[in-house]
Amino acid sequence: MNQLRQIAFGYSTRCNVKCAHCVASGGSPGTDKMDFIRAKEIIEEMALAHVSGISFTAGEPLIFLDDICGLILVCKQNRIYTRVVTNGFWANSSDQADKMVSTLRKSGLSQMRISTSRWHQENIDRTNIVNATAACVKQGLDYFVSFVTDFSETDDDVEQFLKENELRYFPEPVIYFGRAENFERRQIFTDYYPNICSMNAYLSPNQDMYACCDAGNRFLKTGFLYLGNLEKESVEELFKKKEQHKIYHLIRSIGLTRMATYLGFMASEIVRYRKCELCEMLFNSKENLEKIEQSIDDLMIVR
Repeated sequence: MNQLRQIAFGYSTRCNVKCAHCVASGGSPGTDKMDFIRAKEIIEEMALAHVSGISFTAGEPLIFLDDICGLILVCKQNRIYTRVVTNGFWANSSDQADKMVSTLRKSGLSQMRISTSRWHQENIDRTNIVNATAACVKQGLDYFVSFVTDFSETDDDVEQFLKENELRYFPEPVIYFGRAENFERRQIFTDYYPNICSMNAYLSPNQDMYACCDAGNRFLKTGFLYLGNLEKESVEELFKKKEQHKIYHLIRSIGLTRMATYLGFMASEIVRYRKCELCEMLFNSKENLEKIEQSIDDLMIVR
């Protein structure tokens, strides 16, 4: 059960745009922000707990550039790998992009993840993505473009733009939570797959820690993914909770599909759900959760 300790660090939920698909908008009014001094203390504590990677995310981190640079510097001093997830609003020109990347690079940033999609580009010009990535290449900062998509032909134009500009990108599925909760679901064309999830932890601005970065605060009926709050428990204690949780281990190893089958769901029903939706269906139900907990030893053998 030994795992690398990495976490998505939600310094603030504030964002300068309102993308129609945003998953982060579902659990917060969008104005939460962590105290800077407290954030530094938490990172120091994470270093002592052997956290090896921190991804600054949630809203748009670079709204608070000076703060984020200060936190990246603390990570660098403690040999923690850092990533910033950004929408690229700051890259309106090559000069502006160079200035931002230079500032982040000098602070010790390890990697930049630039989010794009047809929803992002309703708010931010796609040339910003080109400017941002060019600045990263020029200054030797590792980067990749996170191309959020519903895998429909509607997104072909965005993907073609990424290809034509020779950008390093990876498609990532839109999550139908937050503002995207009422989106029309596209039919899924795929084989019967295991729905395994790496379950990267997430820390919110109010210091709540969840076992998953994508949907932790949605499990209101069971609190399945909630680990605790750093005002009451230590980083070490909360990571141990995550690492020693047998069901989390099963999600990472055998996957959600096998557990759904064990609970009696038909194969034809399981394939209708996206991974995060299937997780919520299984574990935001007290009845399902109890059944899995009672059968945990049998499921451990299944893997």
